[in-house]
Amino acid sequence: MPSTPIVETRDLSKSFAGYRAVDGVSLSIESGTIHAIIGPNGAGKTTFFNLLSGFVVPTSGRVCLGGRDITGLPPYRIARLGMVRSFQINSIFEHLSVLDNVKVSLEAKTELPSRFWLPGSATKRLEARARELLSDVGLARESGQLASHLSYGRKRALEVAISLAQDPSILLLDEPTSGMGTEDIARITQLIDRVRAGRTIVLVEHNLSVVANLSDRITVLQRGKVLVEGSYEEVRHDQRVIDAYLGGGAAAHA
Repeated sequence: MPSTPIVETRDLSKSFAGYRAVDGVSLSIESGTIHAIIGPNGAGKTTFFNLLSGFVVPTSGRVCLGGRDITGLPPYRIARLGMVRSFQINSIFEHLSVLDNVKVSLEAKTELPSRFWLPGSATKRLEARARELLSDVGLARESGQLASHLSYGRKRALEVAISLAQDPSILLLDEPTSGMGTEDIARITQLIDRVRAGRTIVLVEHNLSVVANLSDRITVLQRGKVLVEGSYEEVRHDQRVIDAYLGGGAAAHA
């Protein structure tokens, strides 16, 4: 039987100075799945992600989370409801240790941010959970290093740990393998597969091999509209998708 939709958009649109970046997108993301959003450059993928996570307010349409209308809510409120995102560009504290980056994220869910006068030792109780998260993403040995010393791929893994510290039910990953070499792509793919247990993952990704390995469902965007939706096999053989990717080069490569 199909899973219950956890995220839905209804005729979602966003215009910038007359340009319609997202144009009437309605889709349903089922609980417990990995749902990929793909499409050629300029298809509206990142804008769609920004609409889901509250970083951009839609021109029209609705975003629903677990049946609740969250349209227009600020990002921090959406995160507290269980939908957390990563970004295409690394968003970590380079000057802090790997461990402290995760502890900062854990602190955000406690009373500590409003009690700034407390000594640093007040965060000690968060350390065990932070180390557990780092172990989950394969960074246990690097916990004491400055985040700036990590390789690009390991920084992306740290971002996942920071996101997981918010205990999300829905994890939005924006281009998690962008700019990576083959070895790091394999590690991040394995990491996403490991952390999917008990949560829903929405993935914007250019690498179609990653999409093929991870995704239960795929939505293809083109010029801000839904072009095709289906399984990987359904999508890769659809002539409309082949045409969208400039004659099928990307589809054939996959």
